[in-house]
Amino acid sequence: MEMEDQMESQKRRGVSRDTLISEGPIGSLGCCGWVLVILSGIFVFFTFPITIWVCFKIVQEYERAVIFRLGRITDRKAKGPGIFFILPCTDSIVKVDLRTVSFDIPPQEILTKDSVTVSVDGVVYFRVSDPIASVANVTNADFSTRLLAQTTLRNVLGTKNLAEVLSDREGIAHSMQSSLDEATDNWGIKVERVEIKDVKLPLQLQRAMAAEAEASREARAKVIAAEGEMNASRALKEASLVIAESPSALQLRYLQTLNTIAAEKNSTIIFPLPMDIISHFMRK
Repeated sequence: MEMEDQMESQKRRGVSRDTLISEGPIGSLGCCGWVLVILSGIFVFFTFPITIWVCFKIVQEYERAVIFRLGRITDRKAKGPGIFFILPCTDSIVKVDLRTVSFDIPPQEILTKDSVTVSVDGVVYFRVSDPIASVANVTNADFSTRLLAQTTLRNVLGTKNLAEVLSDREGIAHSMQSSLDEATDNWGIKVERVEIKDVKLPLQLQRAMAAEAEASREARAKVIAAEGEMNASRALKEASLVIAESPSALQLRYLQTLNTIAAEKNSTIIFPLPMDIISHFMRK
C-alpha cells in the first residue's frame, strides 16, 4: 500500500509540474530573453573581478534554491546543496528549507456527530518534498498548510461521535494525515505525522459523565455484594449439613467461639448451653 501511495504521489507531482510549465518549455526565453542573457553574460565577463561575489551562491545542506531567469524557472530540479552560478542581472533565486516543520493547531470548537461541543487541538509535522512546486504553485506553503490543518481537523471530527473522538485518536490522526497529504501534494508538501493533543469537554458534560460512571460503579458493587452473599449462604448451608452429621462438631464450634471472644479481653462473655442440657433440668 505504501508503494502504491508513493507512486500515485509521484504521478500527481508530475502532473503538477507539467501544468506549471504548460505555458512553455523550461528555458524558452524568446529572442528578447536570450539577448538580455547574452548582454548579462558580457557584463559579467567585463566586470568579472567585481561580480564574482554576486554570481556565486551557496545553499546549506538542508536548503534548495529555485532559480528564476527572467521570471521563468530554469530547471526541473532545484539547485543545491553547495555552490552554483547565476547571472546577476537576469537571475533571481528563492531558497526553500527542507527540514521538518512542526506547528500546533489552535484549539477548535467542534460540534460532533451526536451534537456535543468539544474543544480539540493537535500538532502537525510536515516538510517540503518538492521545492519548485512549493514556490510556484502556492503563495505561502507554510501558512496555507496551517490553515488547511485547522479546517481538516474540523471536517474529520465533525463526522465522529464523542465516544469515537475520545477513544479513537490514532484513527482520527491517521485520517487527518491522509487528507492533508493528499491536499498539499500539489504544493510540494509532505505531511509526515499528525497527533491529537487534547480533547476538552464542557464542565457540565464532565459532571454528567462522572455521575454516570459513579452510578455504574455503584451498580457493579451491588451486584458483586449480592453474588458474595449468595456464595456465603451456599457455604453456610454446606457447613450446617456437615455439623448436622456430627453433633460434637457443634460443641467444638462453641469452644472455638469462646476462645475467640476471650482473646479480645471482654468483661462479659455469653456462654451458649446446649438445648439437651436445659431440657434435662426441665424434666426434673
